[in-house]
Amino acid sequence: MGAKTHLKKGDEVILLAGKDKGRKGKIQRVLRPEGAVIIEGLNLAKKHAKPTKTNPQGGVIDKAIPVPMGKVMIVCSGCNQPTRIKRDRASDGTLVRVCKKCGRTLD
Repeated sequence: MGAKTHLKKGDEVILLAGKDKGRKGKIQRVLRPEGAVIIEGLNLAKKHAKPTKTNPQGGVIDKAIPVPMGKVMIVCSGCNQPTRIKRDRASDGTLVRVCKKCGRTLD
């Protein structure tokens, strides 16, 4: 059982805390058991890698570190603002995510 989430892979989010505070990025992966997300190009750490077949040179690589879901906020594609979301039923009966600021659907 993982954390209940309102975020999906591919969503654009903004960081609310940490060294990259205020920067935007797309979600690469959602880690529900940890309640965290990995964001493309943000929250990177240096990792020393041994030479392998796939990486024969080895050396220092940048690795994305998970960010807690509570430290990110989704950015609406319509109003381009960080926003909370609500869930509404679409005309076909499915649940959709809706921006609380402009009312546009995010799905």
